[in-house]
Amino acid sequence: MSTVSKARPGGRSARIQEAVHDAVRSLQASSSRDAITVPLIAARAGVTPSTIYRRWGDLAALLSDVAADRFRTPESPAETGSLRGDLLAWAAQFIEEMGSTPGRGYIIDVVAGDSTGANTGACVNYARSALKEIFGRAPDAGLRDLEDALDRLVAPMMYRIIFDSDRIPSGYSTTLVERYLAAHPT
Repeated sequence: MSTVSKARPGGRSARIQEAVHDAVRSLQASSSRDAITVPLIAARAGVTPSTIYRRWGDLAALLSDVAADRFRTPESPAETGSLRGDLLAWAAQFIEEMGSTPGRGYIIDVVAGDSTGANTGACVNYARSALKEIFGRAPDAGLRDLEDALDRLVAPMMYRIIFDSDRIPSGYSTTLVERYLAAHPT
């Protein structure tokens, strides 16, 4: 008989993660950030605080993990029928979500508790995947530079979201998309 165990998708570990993430999201919706503690999360999730500390290390790392998960969008980027339209819709939605008060909080949590870079890297990959899907629908998909799109679209939006205390001006995402498309004519 083999003693090698195989990871079970949706097994106990996944259930614990889901319960803890749900508890954090529930507490974030009903409590101030300063009121959220590991023992409170553990009680709401039905686990011991040691389970949380063993898996995440500390509250900051847990909040980073939960926040990074919020960057993942379960649905595909809007399909408008054109590359320009798809990029405009995606960029406007990105700014709206990440530039909101909760969105900015998620960004802070992702960065603050991510000592390994795993969660920030996951967030970049979520944006990369959305852009890759958009480009995959375009007839000239092979001509698009995904990393340049991250540099010209996502990076300036994130910079403004993180460091500009004012709301991002209306039309900012349109300007970025138009500049990107002008630099990469079909």
